[in-house]
Amino acid sequence: MGRAFEFRKARKMKRWSAMAKTFTRIGKDIVMAVKEGGPNPETNSRLRAVIQNAKAANMPKDNVERAIKKASDKDTANFKEVLFEGYAPHGIAVLIETATDNNNRTVANIRSYFNKCNGTLGTQGSVEFMFDHTCNFRIPAEGQDVDELELEMIDFGVEEIFADEDGILMYAPFESFGAIQKELENRNIEILSSGFERIPQITKEVTTEQMADIEKLLEKIEEDDDVMNVYHTMQE
Repeated sequence: MGRAFEFRKARKMKRWSAMAKTFTRIGKDIVMAVKEGGPNPETNSRLRAVIQNAKAANMPKDNVERAIKKASDKDTANFKEVLFEGYAPHGIAVLIETATDNNNRTVANIRSYFNKCNGTLGTQGSVEFMFDHTCNFRIPAEGQDVDELELEMIDFGVEEIFADEDGILMYAPFESFGAIQKELENRNIEILSSGFERIPQITKEVTTEQMADIEKLLEKIEEDDDVMNVYHTMQE
């Protein structure tokens, strides 16, 4: 198994625990997808992917349709994705993905979390290079041979593929998302979920006491409504 497998295994129990928060974040994903490619999932591949993720999270269909309509009706011009970079205590790099309609609010909140927890909010590019930006797809395992599928999907950018109790997971560079999604759809392979992750190239081991300091900052950041994902270089 490779680095993506270990990363996924470590993060699996740290996913969004509150269902309401999950739905809120999927709602923001829908807004960004509609803003980028319109409200029709047939012509908007990003929106198709978000709808698949909503289904995987058991988000009611009515909620999804309402979110698409709301995103279509409202002015989303000020809604944008913003990346924040910085360091937690003990030299742990932190990368934060946000989606916000008020950048001043988000900047102020993120900065306050770092300041209160003895961290440092960095400048653009200060830690992003420490993470590989990847995409992933989960498909059903039934009827699939992992080794054969890996050989077939290499040409579309897949770098790592493995099976677990929830199906088959494929990892590839960020820019391969569209090609892989199209190929899976052409093969009539059901996409259970898909998404993007930033995998640290190197992780740092910390003591139990140091981990407590770092977790304090990470928890504050993750609780913010504008925050979509938080990545770090702490070994888990």
